[in-house]
Amino acid sequence: MHLITDPADDRLGDYRALTDLELRTKWEPPNGLFIAEGELVLRRALRAGYRPRSYLIDEKRTDQIADLPDDAPIYAATPAVLEKATGFHVHRGVLASFHRAPLREAEEVIATARRVAVLEDVNNHTNIGAVFRGAAALGIDAVLLSPTCADPLYRRSVRVSMGEVFAVPYARLEPWPDGLQLLRDAGFTVLALTPDPAAVPLQKVTERAKTALLLGAEGPGLSRNALAASDIPVKIPMRRGVDSLNVAAAAAVAFWELGRDDPET
Repeated sequence: MHLITDPADDRLGDYRALTDLELRTKWEPPNGLFIAEGELVLRRALRAGYRPRSYLIDEKRTDQIADLPDDAPIYAATPAVLEKATGFHVHRGVLASFHRAPLREAEEVIATARRVAVLEDVNNHTNIGAVFRGAAALGIDAVLLSPTCADPLYRRSVRVSMGEVFAVPYARLEPWPDGLQLLRDAGFTVLALTPDPAAVPLQKVTERAKTALLLGAEGPGLSRNALAASDIPVKIPMRRGVDSLNVAAAAAVAFWELGRDDPET
């Protein structure tokens, strides 16, 4: 345990300006690290096999992490020092810097999957995290991301997912959208979720043995090219004139529908 009293201490370099998205995006992936916030998320990262670089803890919470493996330095500081170093009030009191694992290939993550979520241009980190949490809870075996999707290991995504980004295998799918052919070659039916009134209600889709659910960004939805590369346009029937749901909410509804006949586990 190392007590840190100076927020400019070089040992806190991994934790600088955690609210600066542009800076963190340029710093974290190229340096092979990500930040976990909160004790629950930290422990889930450890259970998933991610290797810690360091821990940064509110000095009043050090007893909470007394059982952590001692293979990485533990830095303790006052809330004031934590806030000045990170740029925000660390109300959970626990942060950790982890080494990223090598990004997996799309062929690998779908090899044993029955249901896959495919995201196009979902660049909101909160939505990414919520989609991963829903995927973990509702029987999605893997997630594929178009090249422009947000980083699932960005701090906000990890936090919103409650660490479930560690539980669901994911990969980037390139080229886009031509890479969707990979799913067809593997026997998947590609379902494109859309508010189009002419689309097939999701509950009426019978091709469910191996399904890939294609979801677009909030607002623009799926691109024309992605829709053209899918097999079946599907919709969640709406009431009271509502045209669509938030992408994370729509994903959760669709995930549940596709897996509703699964045996309980």
